[in-house]
Amino acid sequence: SFPQDGPNSGTSIVRAGADSFTLTEIGVYQVLFQVSVTEAGQLILTLNGADLPYTVVGRDTGSSQIVGMALVETTAVNSLLTVRNPEGTAAALTITPVAGGTRPVSAHLLITQLQ
Repeated sequence: SFPQDGPNSGTSIVRAGADSFTLTEIGVYQVLFQVSVTEAGQLILTLNGADLPYTVVGRDTGSSQIVGMALVETTAVNSLLTVRNPEGTAAALTITPVAGGTRPVSAHLLITQLQ
């Protein structure tokens, strides 16, 4: 989930829930996300409930973040975009509240309409 909104402009990207966003216009969107997690795992973008296989990113073990970046093209208005564990992933990921220091860390999701 990405429960807090940051700055935004325009109306082509609208929050649909804690973990989903509506892309109101047909176009190409750049999607960037990062999250610190405790365990090994993967994340994937979905569009209208369908996995976008070219967007799978992950980490094995250690202390790195999961970082993803992809271009997503919509062909219908009001397309629903999510970031989630791919189908078949055994366990939920634990977002690390304090990674590498004493201050809480945040997960980021940036969606930019390119055309």
